[in-house]
Amino acid sequence: MRVAVLADSDTRWKWGALTASRISPDNSDIHLDGYLLRGRATPTARQLQEVGVRADSLREVTALEFLRAMDQEEPYDILVLALVGGGVQAMLHGLAQVWDDTALRPVVVTGYVGVVYEKLTDGLLLRHGADLVLANSRQDADRFKAVYDGVGADSSSVTEVALPFLGGATYTGEHGHPYTVVFAAQPSVPESRKDRTYLLDRLVQHAKLHPEREVLLKLRSKPGEHTTHIEELPYQKLAQRADLPPNFKLVYGHMGEVLDRTDLLVTISSTAALESLHRSIPTVVLSDLGVREALGNHHFVGSGCLASWEQLDAGHQPVPDAGWVARQGVAADGSYETAFDAARDRIDRLLGSSKLPPLAPYYTPMTAPGYLPGILARHHLGPDGVPLPGAPAADKEPGAVRQIVRRAARGAYRHGVQRVAPVIRRMGEL
Repeated sequence: MRVAVLADSDTRWKWGALTASRISPDNSDIHLDGYLLRGRATPTARQLQEVGVRADSLREVTALEFLRAMDQEEPYDILVLALVGGGVQAMLHGLAQVWDDTALRPVVVTGYVGVVYEKLTDGLLLRHGADLVLANSRQDADRFKAVYDGVGADSSSVTEVALPFLGGATYTGEHGHPYTVVFAAQPSVPESRKDRTYLLDRLVQHAKLHPEREVLLKLRSKPGEHTTHIEELPYQKLAQRADLPPNFKLVYGHMGEVLDRTDLLVTISSTAALESLHRSIPTVVLSDLGVREALGNHHFVGSGCLASWEQLDAGHQPVPDAGWVARQGVAADGSYETAFDAARDRIDRLLGSSKLPPLAPYYTPMTAPGYLPGILARHHLGPDGVPLPGAPAADKEPGAVRQIVRRAARGAYRHGVQRVAPVIRRMGEL
């Protein structure tokens, strides 16, 4: 079975590639081709290696290069769009044009990398039109269908699954090493220097209060790298000015491997909390900065996991609510192996069809004439999904020159985000 994944960041590549392996009816024999959409968050070689997902081929492309490949390559069986909502919408319209006169096309699948706690309606409608829109939990499946039904869009594409990267041994508390507390950092939550410094200080304070414990700050990316979200104030830089005790460490690497040694997982709202709960590891979602939509920790209301550093310093042990966990696709009850059966069955039926129907997104020049053109134009597509006149044909430029220019532009962008922008913002506050 031939499967393609188009992703625009390291986390979405991980989600897309693992999802492809989970949902393929014949997952023992998959040829996986990876396409990385060129942009500010295009993963580096180190990030790809850390993700740990291997593909038979992997190349970086623009949106137009990808559409051209889908027109010229041998047809795939499954295509997973692991992109932001606008990217999914643009590809759906572009692919609808590419496959307009063909009897064969892949089954198109999309979804979300983790917890959906903001822009639910906007993101969902931008993903409408795929054959399968995956929901990572029963709660998300109910919400997704309600949104589609509420605007009169076909909701049959919504398919309940679970996060594809769950797994690992169930926590027993017997590791043969010191009790280990892990704080799973997020690149954009919280945003301010004050809040991020506060969290770092409390983590360091916890390490000093409990010298018998090992305290780890799990980081997503190194300075200069970007993931799904922009990180203007990396914890690494903040930690350079802190008085760090010997039992405090900064760590990178695969989250699953870090969880293998974790006795207490602490975060603001990271998807790592769901990975931890899946393995029955004690998990805390911090309430120190409030329980707010802007932080995403409001998603965990009712989970039994909300607590503060004050409580943790005093020895608090969280107990998750079983009902809440069951609705979140965590599958801590052993049901994970069957979580993707519905998706596999649906894909199997679609692949068995003599001809798949044309892709039909909810947004069209008729339903969203003031919104859709801007979404498509970002990827050099017109309102009808056809490439705009004068759209860049990057694949015709000299390869080495294109690589050098692209690296320089990306480096300049990251420097501006992490160095220049914070300085300008501080000056504006004077």
